[in-house]
Amino acid sequence: MKYGEEIIANFDVEKDLEIWPNEHKRDYVIKMTLPEFSCLCPRSGYPDYATIYLEYTPDEWVVELKAIKLYINAFRDRHISHENSANEIYEVLERKLKPKWMKITADYNPRGNVHTVIEIDSSRITK
Repeated sequence: MKYGEEIIANFDVEKDLEIWPNEHKRDYVIKMTLPEFSCLCPRSGYPDYATIYLEYTPDEWVVELKAIKLYINAFRDRHISHENSANEIYEVLERKLKPKWMKITADYNPRGNVHTVIEIDSSRITK
């Protein structure tokens, strides 16, 4: 196993998703595009590909860029639906970062003539 494969295979979101203190008190938005997301369809096993768009206004924490890359890459061999993968990413980042605002958009490549976009926006969620 090559070193990158080993890092991804052993990635533990609880201990390896590194977060850093936010040194700025003003509100600002961090935007990330993660264009190489992949996972496996839980029904067929076929690969699914997506671009993940992450936007958030940090409070006390920001996510380290290499850590988010490794977390996203850790989905590549998992059998998980579009909805579940987007919701898991949102829930993990919400729990770890506790941002003032966050939006995740998972824009999946069409497969079987279906194009799926999952969007979770904290300003639109009612509990």
